[in-house]
Amino acid sequence: MTPVTASAPARPRQGAGYGERVPGAPVTAEDERPRVGRPARINRQMIAEAAHDLGLDGLTLRAVADHLGVSIAALYHHVSSKDDLMRAAAEYSATRVPLPEDRGQHWAVWLVEWATYSRTAFLAQPGLLTQYLEGAVSAESIAENIDTILGHLVRQGFTILEADAAYGLVTSCALGSAVNVIREKEAEAAGRSMLATHEAVLAAHAPDELTHLRLLIAEARAHGRRAFDEQIATVIRGIAADRGLEWGPIATVLADAAPR
Repeated sequence: MTPVTASAPARPRQGAGYGERVPGAPVTAEDERPRVGRPARINRQMIAEAAHDLGLDGLTLRAVADHLGVSIAALYHHVSSKDDLMRAAAEYSATRVPLPEDRGQHWAVWLVEWATYSRTAFLAQPGLLTQYLEGAVSAESIAENIDTILGHLVRQGFTILEADAAYGLVTSCALGSAVNVIREKEAEAAGRSMLATHEAVLAAHAPDELTHLRLLIAEARAHGRRAFDEQIATVIRGIAADRGLEWGPIATVLADAAPR
């Protein structure tokens, strides 16, 4: 009788599917680790959402893969590189910047709310601001938001060009303020504030040089820089003046709407 031999257990297939190890790649401890709750499939949208949840600062492919319970190789089916991952994440995050609720509020109040919301979003995720400034956020991804903003202003008597100009001015103010705050935080983290940095520059020059910068630093030390609400109020005042509107009533509306 021919002896019966036990057949070797079938080896699990190691293909290049979603979350699986690429054939021929060396087995690592990461590959051997159990994947709990791994989705059957992932897509670019899921990757962008995961990156948004993690935050763009210091974002890595490994962190996104771990968050989704897949391998890095799986991500490369949908994003081509770290830069592509950052672009996808930035576009998704940009669409999540909340627009002010349309409560029929005065246009000046609505623009201040928009500036505050967008500034807060950029401060919460400096990486989003970096991607935005580098042009990673496409026009398509924010088209709906822009259309909503323009529509609100047009309904309150702005021409479409006036609405576009007002939106641009307010957004630029919010972006500039966010950049300054982030730079100040980075300088402080490095052990020297921006004021201290400027003072070091002044110390390298004769007392009669850079006189206006010296005056600014002295005033900033004594009284501080203008707060964001003061900066945006200046922008709103300019928009009102350009439209031939008196500032007094608008200032009252803004004061009444300000958080208590």
